[in-house]
Amino acid sequence: MSLLNEARALAPALTELRHALHREPELGLDLPLTQAKILRALEGLGLEIRLGTALSSVTAVLRGGRPGPAVLLRGDMDALPVREDTGLPYASVLDGRMHACGHDLHVTGLVGAARLLAARREELAGDVVLMFQPGEEGQGGARIMIDEGVLDAAGERVVAAYALHVISTGVPTGFAATRPGPMLAASDQVTVTVRGRGGHGSSPHSAADPVPALCAMVTALQTAVTREIDVFDPAVVTVGLIQAGTAANVIPETARFAATVRTFSDASRARVRTVFERTVHGVAAAHGVSAGIDYTEQYPPTVNDAAEAGFALETARRILGEHRVLEAPAPMAGAEDFSFVLREVPGAFVGLGACPPGTDPANAPMNHSPRAVYDDSALPYAAALLAGLALRRLGTPLTAPGATAPGTAPRSGSAPAARA
Repeated sequence: MSLLNEARALAPALTELRHALHREPELGLDLPLTQAKILRALEGLGLEIRLGTALSSVTAVLRGGRPGPAVLLRGDMDALPVREDTGLPYASVLDGRMHACGHDLHVTGLVGAARLLAARREELAGDVVLMFQPGEEGQGGARIMIDEGVLDAAGERVVAAYALHVISTGVPTGFAATRPGPMLAASDQVTVTVRGRGGHGSSPHSAADPVPALCAMVTALQTAVTREIDVFDPAVVTVGLIQAGTAANVIPETARFAATVRTFSDASRARVRTVFERTVHGVAAAHGVSAGIDYTEQYPPTVNDAAEAGFALETARRILGEHRVLEAPAPMAGAEDFSFVLREVPGAFVGLGACPPGTDPANAPMNHSPRAVYDDSALPYAAALLAGLALRRLGTPLTAPGATAPGTAPRSGSAPAARA
């Protein structure tokens, strides 16, 4: 039986777990209900389990039957502050919270991978670290888990790390994509407060109006991105919030805007920050006002190791089928805190389609939408792909549990492309 067929045999139990997680979504770093469900789902697998101290994480180590290195598989656990509007029978019962990004599928897929790997424990030449992570949606839970030792949970630093992310739109269920190099963008948040001098709207010469200065800053930033940033190392600056004033005939003392900045390399990220700050202060000076900038660097770019990305593509082709796998032609401008893991160890981040059947992928509500719906039949694909990445990276052929495979695959120290 193939790894994917074995995962399909787990589908009823995985679907039940996913629905339970979806009904009770939790936010941020403190996810006690989710943590408890994960611990119950892992019972009986013979894992070494450690819980987080600064967050409700679960780190589980599956020891292989033979010596070898350790690899890491990650599943993020947290939901979003979104009021669900799907009408699903298992929709969120916690108002204002929803698994709108599909993390309930990530957790369930990782549980499924744990079960598949446990059935092959004796063939594993090494260990697998299962990283169940809270706080991906802006709280940097991956960085906290790294600080608490997740990368060394097996007793030595993992040699590779893998994660996947389901996509509710764009591609059908079970189609996978990744690429070498940048996969996702860095994400920074900037808040600018423009300070002028208030006055009567009929006499702007007697005041220092922050509003036209703010408007000039927004347009100047868009021009600066097109004129000063390399088109082959692009950046996005989007102003999503503008606040100013209380009445039509009152010039306010202050005006404020907030922006998100997306870049795909450390060099571009640093350049954009320099250009942003110079532009804002320059425009402020030209208008006779001042500006305060709160520039928060959030997540770095998610950069796949070239060899590991190629290895992930080949693994996906073997498990999902050649026609279901593609090398992404370009990165996406979303951000992910798995980026912190990939800055420490080589690995790959993989996208997996989960658009429900009967829905046009081109028009389906996208991740983070209150109407985003994910296909339960993506769960076996997720479980099989995660398990297959760990198996092949540890030199175990993709055969049925206990089956004898010809030849001996190399273990630690070999390049991913050389593995079985």
